[in-house]
Amino acid sequence: MVLEQNKTIVLEFYKAINQENFEQAKQMLAPNMVAQLMSGAVIRGGNNFVEHLRMARSTFPDVYYTIEDVLAEDDKVVSYGTFMGTQHGEILGIAPMGHQVKFSIVQIDQLADGKIVEHRTIGDSLTMVQQLRGENLVWLSDANSSSVSE
Repeated sequence: MVLEQNKTIVLEFYKAINQENFEQAKQMLAPNMVAQLMSGAVIRGGNNFVEHLRMARSTFPDVYYTIEDVLAEDDKVVSYGTFMGTQHGEILGIAPMGHQVKFSIVQIDQLADGKIVEHRTIGDSLTMVQQLRGENLVWLSDANSSSVSE
């Protein structure tokens, strides 16, 4: 079934990135693919996208994507999970302080002929920036254990 094949391709892509197997990752991308990043930047070309992911390792050398849920419909695969890594390079004007970040991401990949042709990442950039700055996050549920409806 095509939906299961598409899910497998996307999961294998993230596995290859986690294992720093960039050559394998390239094989899953169409040469003319387009990637839209959390920052709003657009990268054109599978090789350019993989090079971006390789360079991101200089900022977060231990980066790891955890995929918790995957849905597929038509030619799209949506994955939900977390990005985790320790900052060792400057990002968004924030000097490296060795803080670990962990935040939610949603990725939408469109496939054609067994290749990823479009990739979009949406992430919790507020949480990422707060963690990079070393700010403590206080969630409403942590600060007050009573029900919101009370």
